[in-house]
Amino acid sequence: MATMTTLSRLEDRLSRPVAAYSLAVFRILFGALLVWDCWRFIHYDRIWRYWVQPDFHFSYPGFGWVAALPEPWIHLAWLTMGLAALFVMLGLFYRVAILTLTLLFTYFFLIDAAEYLNHFYLVLLYAALLCALPAAQVWSLDARRKPRPATVPYAAVFALRVQTEIVLLYAGLVKITPDWLRGEPLGLWLRDRMEDTWLEPVFQQDWLIIAACWAVIALHVLGAPLLMIARTRLPVFLIYCFFHSANAYFFNIGIFPWLTIAASTIFFAPDWPNRFAARIAGTSAPTLTPLTPLPPRHLPRLVLGVLALWIAVQIVLPVRGVIFDSETRWSGDGHRFSWRMRIYDRQAEGVFIVTDRDSGEEWIVDPYEMLTTRQADKMLVRADMVHQFANHLGVLWRTRGRDVAVRAEICKSLNGRPCQSFIDPNTDLTQVRVNRFTADDWVLPMTRAHWGVSDNRVQIAAD
Repeated sequence: MATMTTLSRLEDRLSRPVAAYSLAVFRILFGALLVWDCWRFIHYDRIWRYWVQPDFHFSYPGFGWVAALPEPWIHLAWLTMGLAALFVMLGLFYRVAILTLTLLFTYFFLIDAAEYLNHFYLVLLYAALLCALPAAQVWSLDARRKPRPATVPYAAVFALRVQTEIVLLYAGLVKITPDWLRGEPLGLWLRDRMEDTWLEPVFQQDWLIIAACWAVIALHVLGAPLLMIARTRLPVFLIYCFFHSANAYFFNIGIFPWLTIAASTIFFAPDWPNRFAARIAGTSAPTLTPLTPLPPRHLPRLVLGVLALWIAVQIVLPVRGVIFDSETRWSGDGHRFSWRMRIYDRQAEGVFIVTDRDSGEEWIVDPYEMLTTRQADKMLVRADMVHQFANHLGVLWRTRGRDVAVRAEICKSLNGRPCQSFIDPNTDLTQVRVNRFTADDWVLPMTRAHWGVSDNRVQIAAD
């Protein structure tokens, strides 16, 4: 009985009408950021470099059938996505626009796993949520054509709050690693970024780098829950604004800092845009009145069930790395979709040895001669992509009538460690598979579990 009462109260709360303005602001900012990002890709010719130039694309499990469209169709698809983002921002034909945006963004996301970025994944999640949310109730061209009630169910705001809270929390939790707590790789990046500037002496202080690393963890693990509390929300939001602005300055991470700031506004009261505008204008905020009286109406149980399932998946998916008997930061097991953002500096070099099983004839393959530099850099540090490329080489040689074995000799460095063998050089990668739920025995273990700014100083001195 107590459980039923609790569920009934939760259902009442999620069904309660609230102002639609904070959701509208999120929609406008989300669409605007994607319009900007689409323009950036066009301006820097990234569509050609990422999806047209490569002769081979890395695929996600089960999505090998997704292929890049030929020119000019792939450019037209990108322009259509940018136009859809503009329509989402304006709230024009919103349902068609957000669905088109989501489908096309998903398509580009799936073309090449080498282009995986956490903020691409985050855009995909927000877009999927917006497909189901009434985000064009107000401040949209649709609402001007056909006025609507200026309210939405609290569940619409709640869904975005929970999704953002999950991302922020995990962004802190995943940094509780031996390396990050000892100042790496943040020390590597900041010292490189500040070299030959007036700030260079400041970032030579190990204690300062380590303090910054711990502060980042605290900001996410403690700051994210404080966004849910009215009394602490504004100061924490302002700290997040400073933090993400600094990230945008120090690191090339696209729209992610601005998207996170935009998403964090959803924690404020649903009518905050009205009250903010009134304060700027020096007037009182208008009282929220629906266009037509709204009778009490509970959301369907199916909707609430789907929302609960979504939240459960978002909580569980990032922690799947614990089921692997391996070190995620080295092996990459469970890395994707887990919000492990900016906590690795991975460098690698290597070649692939293709051997004819019958004649013993060998070919040395430099991946940089067959892949783009961007693809090769990412592939050499990710075991599943090494395996995929090795099997691609095997297919190429088989089309020439050769039965071959393919081995990889790769030396990898993590967060400044001395380079060590990453893949077992004696393993024929065409004869093994990537395990989805257990560690791969052909990935050699990392030999140094801890590494920090002091270790890097010693290493540099030794070199």
